[in-house]
Parts: sequence; structure tokens; C-alpha cells
Amino acid sequence: MGAELKRNASRDGAPEGARRRGWLRSLWQAIDAGLRRALPGRCGFCLAPAERDRPWCAACFESLPWNLPACPGCAEPQPAGSLAGRRCGHCLTRPPLFVRSRVPLRYEDEVARLMQRFKFHASPRAGTVLLELFELGLPPGALAWPEALVPVPLHPSRARERGFDQADWLARRLAARHGLRLARAQRRRHTRSQRGLDRSERYRNLRGGFEVRGPLPSRVALLDDVMTTGATLEALAQACLAAGAREVEAWSLARTPLRVG
Repeated sequence: MGAELKRNASRDGAPEGARRRGWLRSLWQAIDAGLRRALPGRCGFCLAPAERDRPWCAACFESLPWNLPACPGCAEPQPAGSLAGRRCGHCLTRPPLFVRSRVPLRYEDEVARLMQRFKFHASPRAGTVLLELFELGLPPGALAWPEALVPVPLHPSRARERGFDQADWLARRLAARHGLRLARAQRRRHTRSQRGLDRSERYRNLRGGFEVRGPLPSRVALLDDVMTTGATLEALAQACLAAGAREVEAWSLARTPLRVG
């Protein structure tokens, strides 16, 4: 799919930057394929022998930045020693529309590097490792809770520019593995990038930005690759509740620690 989008973009006079991104994406895919052939059973992080049926070694798995402890409402990482299950001050004063967040990793170190390969270079190997880490990081029964899974959608113009929709890629595989119904949302408008915006600006930028054609079942999980402030998932939760959902969970692979000061 990515190759077809790239060809279409080239015919439409895509800028040099888009062509370069497409070239880099193809390069990473070729590297991934070569590594799988040349290094079977190797860790996706350090290339040491991997654990049986896992794409990582025990040492790398233990050293990953797991999101513990974290606020159960918005998954914001909490200081070491914080009481498990206690909501952060922001969630106490302004509770999110979703009932809970499930984000097992922090967007730091090896996870951040792996996510960048997946998101910006369409690396299937990186995506597979991240998805397996996400599944292992969820508590028992979490994957059986939702009656539908809704990935955060890219605007069509952004999807064409990037040639890859990472949340859709993850959702399709997660739904197929666990027998989940896949529901779709749409962007109502092409919002500006969330990069560089603070929490309040992110919420304003995405207010009313999604539409879901219902009816949705009672329990719905939203899926994104990285959660920063939760503004995107909050806006999508609003659309899902308007489409008939009664309870919404926010799922993401990794959470960006908020920087203070």
C-alpha cells in the first residue's frame, strides 16, 4: 500500500521531501527484510540471541522504559514511589472522557527509537515488536473488554503525504489477533500538527475534530501509537460517546512523559 501511495504522489508532483521520505521508507523495509533473513532469532534491540518465540532478549526486555507507576486515568508517568491506582491532579480536576488509559510503555530510549522507525519509516519489524510489547504490558482480560476498537485516523491528505497510517496498521493486526470488531472514525478537518503545542492548545486544536458514524457498541477502546497529553484521544472519545458508546478506554503503545518547566 505504501509503495502505491508513493507512486501516486510522484505522479501528482510531490515535493522532494515526500520523495525522500518514500525512499527512506523503502530503505528501512529492505533493511528489515534483510535482518530477518540474516539474523533469525535475534533481539530487535541489541541483536543478541532472542528469547524463544520473542523478538527480544531478556536483558533488553527488562531494561525497557515501562510506564510504571502511571495515572490510571490519563497514563501520565508518575514519580517513583507513587501509590498505584491513584489519579494525577489533572485527572482529579478535569477527568478525561475515557474511563481509563492503558499505555504500558514510556516514549523514551529504545522505545522512542523503535517508534520512530515504525512511524516515520513504516518498519514492519519495529511495528511487530511494539505490538507484542503492548499486548504483554496489558493486564489480564484487558483485550477481552472492548466490543469495538477504533484507531485514531489520519486526515487523508496527511496519510497520502506519509504513505502510512500507523494506528490503522496496529488496529487491523490487533483486531485480527483477538477477534475484535474494527470501527472507523473520520477527521472532520485537516487540523494543524500537534507538535510544539501545549496541553490547552492541543485540546483547542482538536475540539470537534472527529466523526464516528454509529451506532457503536457499549464498550469501545481507542488506539493510537503515542499518547502525549491525551487531547487526540479525548476528542475521539467525545465522538464515540456521541455515536452511542457508553464507556471508552484509551489505548496507546507509549506515553510521552510531560516535561515540567
